[in-house]
Amino acid sequence: MNEISIEDLPGIGPATAEKLKDSGFNSVEAIAVASPSDLAATADIGESTATKIIAAARISADVGGFETGDAILRRREDIGRLELGCAEVDTMMGGGFETQAITEVYGEFGSGKTQIAHQLAVNVQLPVDKGGLNGSAILIDTENTFRPDRIAGMVEGLSKRHDMEYDPEDFLKNIHVARAYNSNHQILLMDTASELADSLRDTEKPVRLLIVDSLTAHFRAEYIGRGTLADRQQKLNKHLHTILRFADLNNAMVFVTNQVMSKPDAFFGDPTKPIGGHILGHTSTFRIYLRKSKGDKRVAKLVDSPNLPDGEALFTVTPEGLFGDQ
Repeated sequence: MNEISIEDLPGIGPATAEKLKDSGFNSVEAIAVASPSDLAATADIGESTATKIIAAARISADVGGFETGDAILRRREDIGRLELGCAEVDTMMGGGFETQAITEVYGEFGSGKTQIAHQLAVNVQLPVDKGGLNGSAILIDTENTFRPDRIAGMVEGLSKRHDMEYDPEDFLKNIHVARAYNSNHQILLMDTASELADSLRDTEKPVRLLIVDSLTAHFRAEYIGRGTLADRQQKLNKHLHTILRFADLNNAMVFVTNQVMSKPDAFFGDPTKPIGGHILGHTSTFRIYLRKSKGDKRVAKLVDSPNLPDGEALFTVTPEGLFGDQ
């Protein structure tokens, strides 16, 4: 495919192109996977015009049509795997966490959700032969849980593990953090994340990891009661598909944490259930349930995957990072 700009698409002039870029549609691929209503509202054009623009973008970007299974298999060879550094967990995940997918982890407070997020933000910067993706990370922080000193401790742990001198400052420079103050701000930050990923695409550390910690905290706090449930789920669904589009366009691994609720009427089994309902359950590619074990040990249970069997893995949280069961 010859590289073309969005100005080359039929129906897009300089003014329309500027509006699209300001709204995060910076490439032909981004337009190709947009919905006509979103594009029409963004560029202030009719839906029929938006539909024609999207159709042209899909032809140029070679997306949106049918393809055979062997072609999909070849395309999946581009998918990267980000290792956590805990052998049991990485094995359970088929060799690491996949790019172009959403991995959701849920569990009660203190179960290790944010710890995994911090470790992945460090590991993604490692070269591929050391389990990383040689990229940078974007972190949308909704609960004020990001701690630079925790990153520094994990980098020191990596230095010992790899027998190398890593500089924590170098790692911190490649973690881009934004605090989200409400659900609307959280949704808008995805546009900023897309712009940042575009600006870093041709650098030494392109964006290969997006973390949202936590995905559901603001939605849960702002939409209270059954009367607001439909609005909340619709908004969450749109947000999730924006995140999934980000993963596809940037070949990035997406890691989202989720809160839980307790079902006191559950007489059998674990009463802990994730927030977000079926919408989050269906949109997440991989779903992992975390629970506390003895001391610093945590149990990760893979409960949903399109291609991997259910399984459990043990890992340990230490000041120098996360380690597999000793």
